[in-house]
Amino acid sequence: MRQALRICRKEFNAYFLSPIAYIVIAMFLLVTGWFFFSTFFLFNQASLRAFFAMLPTVFAFVVPALTMRLLAEEFNIGSYETLLTLPVGFADVILGKFLACVAFIAAMLVPTLAYPITVAMLGSLDWGPVAGGYLGALLLGAAFSAVGLFASSLTRNQIVAFIVGAAICFTLTLISQMLFFLPRNLLQVFSALAADVHFRTIARGIIDTRNLVYFASVIFIGLYATNLVLKARH
Repeated sequence: MRQALRICRKEFNAYFLSPIAYIVIAMFLLVTGWFFFSTFFLFNQASLRAFFAMLPTVFAFVVPALTMRLLAEEFNIGSYETLLTLPVGFADVILGKFLACVAFIAAMLVPTLAYPITVAMLGSLDWGPVAGGYLGALLLGAAFSAVGLFASSLTRNQIVAFIVGAAICFTLTLISQMLFFLPRNLLQVFSALAADVHFRTIARGIIDTRNLVYFASVIFIGLYATNLVLKARH
């Protein structure tokens, strides 16, 4: 675990050494700010419902952009082989990079705390759904980070890694919108796979074990698949 935390610290600092992190943060705050303030001023609604409603779609684009370089860049420049000469295992590398991305997502969400504070100052705000929304955002970000890390392990090209990761994340996000195309007997199965359905439940302040198990399962499958890919490369 000590090695994983060292890799996490190194990768987290590396985010802020490249302009990609600042571009992603700026775009994220611009998009979320627009959705929040448009409902706040144009529709006169002191609510965070619109902000949390669009987070799964925004994360499906933002998180793969954060994870695309984590392993693909290592393969491309040849530093992955050097990394394996150090006293670290596959699990240390995967867990360290995963935790770094989750920590960056948490840091990216910190400025958005201004939204509920603004609403609380101008009107009444139920902090239960707000806390649930941010918890759900972290779980969703962690799940998409595991998926993006898996996509990054498949290729040396960061653009390909981004496209693969975004495609999987968008599928998990939009699958609930495509249920009317499916047979009735498959609706329950595919609705259980929809990330936005589980996120919306937590964002309402309802902490259901099924939702926690879903995000934990996506994280485990993504990291385990990444481990299998790295072992196959080795």
